[in-house]
Amino acid sequence: MNAGPQRPPWIGQSVERLEDPPLVAGRGEFAGDINFPHQLHMRIVRSAHAHGRIVAIDATAARALPGVFAVWTAANVGDVPPIDFREGSIPALDPYRQPVLATGIVRYVGEPVAAVFADDPYIAEDAADLVALEIEELPPLLDVQAAPEEFSPGHPTEAALIRQGYGDVGAVFRSAPHVVALELAIGRHSGVPLETRGVIGRYDASRGILELHGAAKVPHRNQELLSRMLKIPPSAVHVYESHVGGGFGIRGEIYPEDVLVCVAARTFKRPVKWIEDRREHLIAANHSRQQVHKIRAAVDVAGTILAIDDEYFHDQGAYIRTHAMRVVHMTAGILPGPYRVPAYRAVGHFRLTNKTPAATYRAPGRYETTFVRERLVDAIAAQLGIDRIDVRRRNAITPDELPYKRPLEALGENIYMDTGDYVGLLDKQFASIDWPALKAEVNKRRAAGELIGIGVAMYLEKSGLGPTDGVRISVDTSGMVEVVTGGASLGQGFETVMAQVAADALGVDYRKCRVIHGQTDRIAFGIGAHASRATVMTASATHIAALNLRKKALDVAAELLQAAPEALDIVDGEVVRNDRAGGASISLGEIAQNLAPGKKTLGGREPGLSAEGWFKVDHQVYPYGNHIAVVRVDEETGGVAVERYFIAYDIGRAINPALVKAQIVGGYAQGLGGALSEEFIYNERGDPLAVTFADYLLPAVHETPAPEVLLREDYTTPRNPLGIKGGGESGITGVGAAIASAIDDAIGIPGAVTQLPVTPQRLKAILAQRKRQQ
Repeated sequence: MNAGPQRPPWIGQSVERLEDPPLVAGRGEFAGDINFPHQLHMRIVRSAHAHGRIVAIDATAARALPGVFAVWTAANVGDVPPIDFREGSIPALDPYRQPVLATGIVRYVGEPVAAVFADDPYIAEDAADLVALEIEELPPLLDVQAAPEEFSPGHPTEAALIRQGYGDVGAVFRSAPHVVALELAIGRHSGVPLETRGVIGRYDASRGILELHGAAKVPHRNQELLSRMLKIPPSAVHVYESHVGGGFGIRGEIYPEDVLVCVAARTFKRPVKWIEDRREHLIAANHSRQQVHKIRAAVDVAGTILAIDDEYFHDQGAYIRTHAMRVVHMTAGILPGPYRVPAYRAVGHFRLTNKTPAATYRAPGRYETTFVRERLVDAIAAQLGIDRIDVRRRNAITPDELPYKRPLEALGENIYMDTGDYVGLLDKQFASIDWPALKAEVNKRRAAGELIGIGVAMYLEKSGLGPTDGVRISVDTSGMVEVVTGGASLGQGFETVMAQVAADALGVDYRKCRVIHGQTDRIAFGIGAHASRATVMTASATHIAALNLRKKALDVAAELLQAAPEALDIVDGEVVRNDRAGGASISLGEIAQNLAPGKKTLGGREPGLSAEGWFKVDHQVYPYGNHIAVVRVDEETGGVAVERYFIAYDIGRAINPALVKAQIVGGYAQGLGGALSEEFIYNERGDPLAVTFADYLLPAVHETPAPEVLLREDYTTPRNPLGIKGGGESGITGVGAAIASAIDDAIGIPGAVTQLPVTPQRLKAILAQRKRQQ
C-alpha cells in the first residue's frame, strides 16, 4: 500500500537561522537605530564617590548651555518610587531598593544623581560635565565579611540571612571519619554584551499610551513593573523589544535610566533616548558572582559524602535590584549538584556593600556553586588519596534513583531532578576523547618538565522555569503562519527554534513561519527569555498551539474534501490524503479563506484559522554535563594557556543542534573570562579600577580555543510534550571549576586554586609559595 506523501521533520535539524538575513545585510534595528521626530537625548550625571552625603547639586551652568532642555535631580522625580522587584513588593527588602536618582546619599561610584535632557547627545554629555556635585565623602563598606553596618535607619547592611538544608548536619560531622574544609571565593564579574544598554521612551498623547523601545529579556514583566511604579494601567504601557546585541542576564532588567526616559517622555510630551557608553556599562549595569564560601564536607574512609555544611557571603553591592534574592537563594538550593548528599546545611549572608549592585549573570548561582562543590570534591580526593574520578563516581546519583527529590528550593520551587545518567555521560565523554591517551600524553609532557594538567567538573543545570506560557498561531490567506509569543530573543535563535517547532507540528516549511516576540501589545501574557526557559516553555506552548491549529485545519479540510480527518495529513502547507498519493488537496491558505466571517464553511466555528496553546509545568527540568580542561601554566609569567577543552551535555532533545552547540561555545568563552581574567576590583575608597577594556580583561580569540562538544540526547524529560531541556547556560557553568582543577593538576598542588579568577598575579603568588615549600 502506498504510504502517501511524507512531510520532513523540522525538530532535530540544524537549519539556517531565520534571524540572520536582516542582520548580515545591515538592516537590523537595535536600540541605537531607533529614533523619533523631536526626540531629546538623556545623559546621566553619576556619583564619583562610593559612599557620601549629597550636600548640593548645582546645575546652573548646565541649564544655561544652548540646546539643553532640562536638568533633573531627585526633587524632580519625588513622586516616582524606588525601582520595584520583578515579582512585586517584598516588605523586608523594600528599604534596599534603588531610587531612580540618588536621594540624600550616594552608595556606589556610578550611581545616577542627575539627568540632563538636550537636543542631541553631544550637548547632553557636555552639559552633564557642567553639573557640579558637592558630596561629603563617607567611609565605604567594601568587605562582605566585615561586620554589618547601617544601610538606613533600622536597616543593617545584612539584608537577609538565607537558610536551606535537611538532616542532622551537626551529628553527622561529630561522628564522621574525615572532615574536609575549604574557604573559596568567586570574583566579581558580569556579562559584557557587544551592545550596551539603550532605551527610548515615547508618549503617545493622542492614545494615552506610554511606549518603551529597546527592551529585552522580560518585556511583559517590565510592562507590569512600570505600570506599578508609574501608577498607570498595564494596557497603557507598550514595551517593544528590538534586536538585542547580547543579553546574558544583565540586559533587559529595569534600571534607573529605563524609568527616567519613561517619566521624561510623559512629562515633556517628547520622545527621550538614552544610550549607555562602555564606561557606564562597566560601572552601572548589574555586576554578579562575588561570593565567599566557607564549606566543609563530612566523608567516610571511601570518600563517600555524608554531609555538606556551607556558610557563604554574597556581595550584593549598593542596592537590591529587580531580582531581589534570586541568586543568593538559588546558591543554597543548587549547590549539591549531581551528588548524593545525605545531610546538608547552607547559610547565606545577603549583604550590601558600596559597589555596583549585583544581580544575575548567565548561570547565576550555578557557576559559583559548581566551582565551590567541585573544588570540595577534588579536596576530598586529595585528602583521602583517592582518584578524583572515583570520588565522583561514588557520590553521583544513579539513573535508578531518578527522579530525585531534595527538600531544597531554587527559583521558588522544590528541587526535583528528572532524568539522566551523570556517570554514564562522563564515561561517554571519556570514550569520545580517548581519556587514557589524553592522560598519557599529559603525563609524558609533565615528565619532560612542562606544567600541564587536566581538570574535570561535573555539574547539574536547571532550565524551563514556569509556571506557564502561552502562544497564539494563525494562518493568513496566503498560507503564511504567524506565531505570536510572549517570549524574547536575545540572539539565541529564538525565532528559528519556534518556527521549527510550529512547522514540525503543523506540517509546513519553517521558513513560512513568522515569529513575533517582545511586543506587549500583540499578546497579553509573557515571561520572556531567562533562566534557560524559552525552548522548554515557549516551544512547548508553540507545539500545543500548532497541534490545536492543525486539528482545526483538518476538521475544516475533512468537510471540504469529504474525508475523515484521520485520513488527512498536512504536507508543505497542503492538506492531502495520507492513504494514497495524488487526489484532491487544499492549502492552509485556502482553508483560512473558508474561515473568513460570512463564509458558509465557518458554521459554528470561530472565524480565522488560528489557535492558542498553553503549557503549564510544576517543576523545572534538570539537564547536566561535564567539562574537561587541559591547560599549560607558564611558571615565569603566571599565565594559563587553555590547550584543549571538552564539554559533554545531555539536553534531552535538541530542536536545532547547531544552535545548541553555538550557545555552549559562547557560554564557554564567557566562563573562561570569569575563570582567568575578568574581575571588577576596587581600591580602598571604593573607586572601581576596571572601567575600560584595558583593565577589565575579556578573553581574546587566541586565548579561547574552540571547545570539543559532545551533545547527547539520551535522556528526554517527561515534563513537557517535546521531551526537551534547556541549553543556554550549559557552556559556562563548569568552566571555573574545570580550569581550577586543571591548574592544580598542572602545578602539582592539590587545592592550590581557591579563588577566581586565577590571574597571573595570583598564580605567581601560588607558584612562589610552591618554590618555598620545595
